[in-house]
Amino acid sequence: MEANHGSSGFASLLLAVLGIAVLVFLVMPIFIVVPMSFSATRFLSFPPTALSTRWYLEFFGSPEWTRAAWVSLQIAFVTCLLATPIGIAAAYGIHTASGKFSRAAYTVLMMPLMVPHIIVAVGIFFIYARIGANNTIVGIIVAHTMLAVPFVLITSLSGLQGFDMTQERAAQSLGANRLEAFLKVTAPQIKGSIIASALFAFVSSLDEVVVSLFLSGGASSTLPKRMFVALRDEVDPTIAAISSMLIIASLAIGLAAMIATRKRA
Repeated sequence: MEANHGSSGFASLLLAVLGIAVLVFLVMPIFIVVPMSFSATRFLSFPPTALSTRWYLEFFGSPEWTRAAWVSLQIAFVTCLLATPIGIAAAYGIHTASGKFSRAAYTVLMMPLMVPHIIVAVGIFFIYARIGANNTIVGIIVAHTMLAVPFVLITSLSGLQGFDMTQERAAQSLGANRLEAFLKVTAPQIKGSIIASALFAFVSSLDEVVVSLFLSGGASSTLPKRMFVALRDEVDPTIAAISSMLIIASLAIGLAAMIATRKRA
C-alpha cells in the first residue's frame, strides 16, 4: 500500500511539473514580447537596454498601421454580428433536434475548425477569384464568419445543455411561439454563453492571419496581414508594440468571456 501511495504521489508530482513546464512554454513569449515593445533602440533586443514608448507612438502616428487596425476592427465587429446569431441558431437547432441530421449538421459546421486554415484559405481564394471577391471587405467578412461560427456553436451548445428546456415548452404552452419563447425565456438564461460566443467570434476574426494573407490586400489589408508583410521586409520594433496590444486585448476578451460563462453557471 505504501509503495502504491508513493508511486501515485510521484506520478502526481511529475504531472504537475510537466503541466507547469508547458504553461511556462506557452506564456514565455508574452514576457519576451512585451518588454521588447518598450525598447528605445531601432532593433529588437531582449532585455531592452533602454525603455521608451517610441514604438507605440510610431504605431498611432502611422496612417498605414492605424488604417489596417481600423479595417481589422470593422471586420471583427461585423463578423461578430453575423457569426453570433448564426452559431446560436445552429446550436439551438442541433440541441433540440435528434438523429443523424443533427450530428451531420454539427460535423459540417465544425469543419472550418478541423480543417487546416491554409487549406481553407486556398479554397476560398480560388472561389473568390472567380467571382472577384478577393481583396474586398465583404469577402473577408464572409470568410471570417465561416471560421468564427464553430466557436459560437461550441460555446452556445454548452449553455443550452445546462438549460432546462421544459421552461421553454411551458412558455409555448401558454401561447408564445418558438421564437418568442427563445427570446424571452431561453436567451436571458444563457446570456453568459451568448456574450462569450460573441467575444470569441470577435477575437477569432481580429487574430486571423492565414485566411487574411490570401484574401486581403491594398485598402482591405488587415492588421495581421500588415504585420506579416512588415516582418518579411524588416524586423520593425513597432510589431512588438502591436503584438503586445493584441495580447492584452485577447487576454481581456478571454477573461471577459470567462467571467460571462461563470456568471451563467
